[in-house]
Amino acid sequence: MIMDRHLIEEKITSQPLFKGKLLNAFCDTVRLPDGSEATREYIKHPGAVMIIPQLPDGRLLLERQFRYPLDRVFIEFPAGKLEIGEDPLLCAQRELLEETGYSAASWEYLGVLHPIISYTDEEIKIYLAKDLTAGEKQLDEGEFLESITMSMAELVAGVLDGSITDAKTVSGIFWAQQKGLV
Repeated sequence: MIMDRHLIEEKITSQPLFKGKLLNAFCDTVRLPDGSEATREYIKHPGAVMIIPQLPDGRLLLERQFRYPLDRVFIEFPAGKLEIGEDPLLCAQRELLEETGYSAASWEYLGVLHPIISYTDEEIKIYLAKDLTAGEKQLDEGEFLESITMSMAELVAGVLDGSITDAKTVSGIFWAQQKGLV
């Protein structure tokens, strides 16, 4: 926007640092609004989806999964990365089935989350899934997780006591509260 011109940085050069299966890292030289130069290191991410699945009794379906970088098990909503060119809704439907075994008859797009704006371009599309039907999990090779259910009160308590710290899940709890899920 023209009103933001005094805040905008312009890319001068870009250098790839790392190319991986999921992430690509870069170091760019940028021109700052005052004309000076700086470097910006950041990670390109293909994007992801997160699903807030609501069971008929109102409880929400989550999962417990070990996350290697932090060496612990986290409670989180089902989520997964987009394949190149994949429609986000189709990705959400696929991930819900693969990770939990559930499919949903009703889907609603809620919004987008930018989980770490300081060093990645990742965005996570958030969907509400209702009218769930149970089935068989179809976990990817090397994927280990367990499905759990929690009430909204338990989820909020988990955020407040520090047992739920995953940023996308904390944001998802906010979205679920705003949609009146209990």
